[in-house]
Amino acid sequence: MTKMINNDTVEPSSIKELLRDEKGMSTIEYAMGSLAAAALAAVLYMVINSGAVVDAIEGIITDALSNTPG
Repeated sequence: MTKMINNDTVEPSSIKELLRDEKGMSTIEYAMGSLAAAALAAVLYMVINSGAVVDAIEGIITDALSNTPG
């Protein structure tokens, strides 16, 4: 297998050099980042929709709307 460096074909000096090649790693990193973001979004969605949080938010809004400045 040959590698392209600055548009020149270079033969690898060993198998280790081929195995060390990090081509494609950024794709895996993006996939893992996307998976982590989706997992965090799912956890936050579950927390926000839990009964205690909904009750607290409703209480804050009700207090804010029922109190008159004075």
